[in-house]
Amino acid sequence: MKTSSRRKFLGTAAALCAGSAAAAMPLPAGNHKFPIVHHVFFWLKNPGSTADRDKLVEGIKTLSRIPAVGQLHVGVVANTEKREVVDASWAVSELIFFRDLASQAAYQTHPIHLDFVKNYSSLWEKVVVYDAQEV
Repeated sequence: MKTSSRRKFLGTAAALCAGSAAAAMPLPAGNHKFPIVHHVFFWLKNPGSTADRDKLVEGIKTLSRIPAVGQLHVGVVANTEKREVVDASWAVSELIFFRDLASQAAYQTHPIHLDFVKNYSSLWEKVVVYDAQEV
């Protein structure tokens, strides 16, 4: 490879790496599109039932159809290292991001959310909710 071609290649590769690294960096506080976080943890009545877990996951995913929901993430307990500070006693989590407090309030009374509670609450024994606002 000629020296000028090699320099161009290395320069282009460096620029691409720098651009990728910048794109992967988190946004500074205050720039987030959805500053209200609604995190819900569910404990199943039948903790060993994969069918019940999967049914609850399916139900939670219907909540994404509510217009007020900015983003929805559904999760199950990750197989990470066991540490004293890690609570892995729950089965399914729902993490919803809202644009503002009014959107979160609209979500609470939306028919899809009310149907979710009506149709899936028989699956859970306990629910814990953490609502947070970005500072």
